[in-house]
Amino acid sequence: MNRLFYIGVAIAAVVILAALFADVIATHDVVSQDLSHRYAPISAEHWFGTDALGRDVFSRVVHGARISLQVGISVVLVSSILGTLIGAVAGFYGGLIDRFLSGYLFNVFLAFPGLLLAIALVAFLGAGLGKLIAALCVIGWVGYARVMRGQVLKVREYDYVQAAKALGASNMRILFTHILPNSIQPLIVQASLGMAGAVLSEASLSFLGLGIPPPAPSWGTMIDESRGFDILSAAPHVMLFPGIAIALTVLAFNFIGDGLREYLDPKQRAR
Repeated sequence: MNRLFYIGVAIAAVVILAALFADVIATHDVVSQDLSHRYAPISAEHWFGTDALGRDVFSRVVHGARISLQVGISVVLVSSILGTLIGAVAGFYGGLIDRFLSGYLFNVFLAFPGLLLAIALVAFLGAGLGKLIAALCVIGWVGYARVMRGQVLKVREYDYVQAAKALGASNMRILFTHILPNSIQPLIVQASLGMAGAVLSEASLSFLGLGIPPPAPSWGTMIDESRGFDILSAAPHVMLFPGIAIALTVLAFNFIGDGLREYLDPKQRAR
């Protein structure tokens, strides 16, 4: 493992702990307004200052970690399971099934930019946490399916798979007992990178007003709410801290994914 992997793990651990213990760590109520302290600077009372409604930025950033991880974990779980099953079926059975799934279905989803498709889906479904997760899952499963299909195409030709076929093992037994367990490693890397993508997509949609509606403390919503005044001179902390939280979280999971890829790939370890 390289050094960046451990840095990513450390940052991710801090974010996860902040999400788990947000109610304990937060110093103020996340929706409590105090208009007499609008845009208050960083102080002992407000560690990250306050926003346009006098809400404590530190408390909202901490609770925002919970929303981001909830979206990221949900999207990764649903997308990876769905993509794994579809990709495994396409790679194992081949023929018309593979031609339809990988030649048509995959390409239909890949033809649209992911974020634009997510915007269209959220605009159609409406705002809300569950609908946001559903929209991101719709665009997220294709990457897992393509990776799994490629792995299955390779693993199904191995000798132990051919031996299982010769012994009369059923297709389901071969697929779930012999092929999938030996094809899962690249999906671990894909899941880590997908986590970073889901966090960034949630923040992007919330910034555009299509994510989780206020007053929920989403990082993207916080950055969106900081517009409308001179950020650099008036209250840079309103945008700065949620932006840093997004950047560090995305970098952390990308570092973890790169480290796992290097560790799980013997060719890269040999360099």
